[in-house]
Amino acid sequence: MADKFKVALALALIAAGVVGFYLLSEQALVLRVLSVLAGVAAGVAVAWQSEPGRRFVAFARESITETKKVVWPSRKETVQTTGLVFAFVVLMAAFLWVTDKSLEWVLYDLILGWK
Repeated sequence: MADKFKVALALALIAAGVVGFYLLSEQALVLRVLSVLAGVAAGVAVAWQSEPGRRFVAFARESITETKKVVWPSRKETVQTTGLVFAFVVLMAAFLWVTDKSLEWVLYDLILGWK
């Protein structure tokens, strides 16, 4: 129950920061932005103390670790793959254009007799 309260409080603090942005409409923009940043910072600090917040931080750390394990393609592989995709797109566009014009010719010229 305490974790649900902490998450609700964190959301309320973030909402308070946004509300402060609009309530301080007469003030300088820097002060208004600081209001939002303070609300977000307070909300994150409170959420971090809850069990869902700790699980999220652990998940984020594990995600970073897994991302480091990925073997990324080299520049040459990326350029070659991109070139193949572009070539395929051009071929498909030409094929669809020829198909469209063929069907147009069959329907309008041969079947309906429209010129």
